[in-house]
Amino acid sequence: MLLVAVPAVIVTMMPPVRPVPKGVAVLPQRVVPPTELPPVEPVQFQSVDPDDAKAFNANVPFSTLPNPPARPFRFSGSTDARLRAIDCLAVAQLYEAGDDTEGERAVAQVVLNRVRHPAFPKSVCGVVFQGSDRSTGCQFSFSCDGALTRWRPSPAAWKRAREVAIAALNGSVFAKVGYATHYHTDWVVPYWSASLDKIAAVKTHLFFRWTGWWGTPAAFLRTVSGSEPNIAALGGLSSAHVGEVDVANVNPAEINGAPTAGEAAGSPLSIDPNSFLVTLDPRAGADSFPAVATKACGARDYCKLMAWTDKAHTPANLPLGQAQIATMSFSYLRDKAHGYEKALWNCAQFKRASKGECMKLQVLGLPQTTTTPPPGTRPLTPPPVTGTAPGKPGAPPPTMTFSVKPTSATAPDGLIGVRRKPGDSATLPKATATPTPRPTASLPERP
Repeated sequence: MLLVAVPAVIVTMMPPVRPVPKGVAVLPQRVVPPTELPPVEPVQFQSVDPDDAKAFNANVPFSTLPNPPARPFRFSGSTDARLRAIDCLAVAQLYEAGDDTEGERAVAQVVLNRVRHPAFPKSVCGVVFQGSDRSTGCQFSFSCDGALTRWRPSPAAWKRAREVAIAALNGSVFAKVGYATHYHTDWVVPYWSASLDKIAAVKTHLFFRWTGWWGTPAAFLRTVSGSEPNIAALGGLSSAHVGEVDVANVNPAEINGAPTAGEAAGSPLSIDPNSFLVTLDPRAGADSFPAVATKACGARDYCKLMAWTDKAHTPANLPLGQAQIATMSFSYLRDKAHGYEKALWNCAQFKRASKGECMKLQVLGLPQTTTTPPPGTRPLTPPPVTGTAPGKPGAPPPTMTFSVKPTSATAPDGLIGVRRKPGDSATLPKATATPTPRPTASLPERP
């Protein structure tokens, strides 16, 4: 009886078999061993109706294996080579993803992943224009289907694409696509798609990596060439691909761009060795800001970082002015003694999923006053008074003044970036609010 019942139960509980849309050829998945380079298949699409293609792609499951972010890529070639690399990366982004920053960053990451992989050319332009000498079979269809002659991006779109490319070549990472080396839109089916691991989706684009060892971080360790070829087809977009580049007249900001998030961490302030004021690159993504803070703070038990995305608004020292508080983009506080760590964003600049991650900025406006920190707070150690040594007999005690605006949201520690529940014991009554001088404005802190 069991011989009949058990198979019947197994068949009943099996998930339904999803049919493959008519006309889609599913190639067998082959894991290429490390001793053999995986073949780079030309981009050839199956003749499938777009709706059938979407249905097929939706049924392809995402890989359940880890999807680690790629290591930062930093271009190390000459100035003229860098300019050509920026152009090639920017044109790939625009023609593949359109004028969309998220899509462009994803495309840029795939290109740079390929540059590091031994199965592809070792230059940015070489990867982007691989196979462009053929009418079919190129790796990026715009490079061989005449798209470059049919459409030109607007100057504004071209500038934005180059900014994304510069950031990527300076180490900005688009973590979501990991070590993907292939992608396609969801309304087409390339012949290679079923033989790779599907790892991410960015809007209508699906991203894949090779199965087995060739899709792991260890496979992306090739030394990258510092030279970049001239691409005649880009002559209409950039002079960098027309003869020699006049390096003497190149604006360094045009090729270096803003610092990446990982490079933005500054030095501790002389007024407070546990505080940092830094400028962050918004193109690196708001989710990368906490990593900058933890890198800057290092092993400190107590640390504060305040950040802006506009260098013109980034202060050089504390206390902060009214305009600097209003334009602050991100703040971070760590206090290990109280088991506390918190990051906050300016949600007018960066949308967050939870309101608990948003700053509650206040405006400072009262005349300066001098107060004494209440018990239980961590006072700021001021610098010595000029002309005296700390502890010297007869030396006047140093004092510091700060402008604060007492409100019901001001905590006993003087900080005003904390969202607190009604009735929280950390909230002072309006009638007895006594602000405490602290050289910060929008950082969360435990009372």
